[in-house]
Amino acid sequence: MLSTRTLRKLTLIPCLGPGIELGIRALAHGFSPNPIADILNILGWWTLVLLLVSLVCTPLRLIFGWTWPPRLRKMLGLAAFFWGLVHFGFYYAIDQGLDFSVILDDLKSRKFIIAGFVSLLLMLPLALTSRSSTMRKMGPERWNRLHLLVYPAAILGVLHFVWRVKSDYREPILFTLSLLVLFAIRIVYRLRRKPEVAS
Repeated sequence: MLSTRTLRKLTLIPCLGPGIELGIRALAHGFSPNPIADILNILGWWTLVLLLVSLVCTPLRLIFGWTWPPRLRKMLGLAAFFWGLVHFGFYYAIDQGLDFSVILDDLKSRKFIIAGFVSLLLMLPLALTSRSSTMRKMGPERWNRLHLLVYPAAILGVLHFVWRVKSDYREPILFTLSLLVLFAIRIVYRLRRKPEVAS
């Protein structure tokens, strides 16, 4: 069995995925005539992937009894928030030229941007309270309740992707089904635990 340090080093590779992909594409001249859209799509795709992968950790523990996946959950979640922040920052600074009025118009008229923005806002308190010392100060119960925000954040992230795509819905459908499966595993596990608790 690999040590936690080794697992975290390996997990660092997908956490740096957006930067690696952007670097490779830049060196290989792999962008389309609209590189801004390409970069936004890459950053958004990786943000959603990392967020959903962070939600995979608990089902792996529940199904297989593995104790190591939850140790990587925080790292994956923080990476998802970081790249989501970069995604929004690139959209604000480069795509919209720091014109906040344009962003306000987008938020009023384009529902996929509203979903993505709210998803990022929901991830903010999770990132700010990710330290173990913060969990001790808040207490496990309050901390766990707060971190349930990851679920609506993931739902809105998937909606952001679904509403953003205009033609090829294969990937949005795959993300949607993946999220439904992750929720279903949690629900089944909770339902199976209730009789045990009652007894």
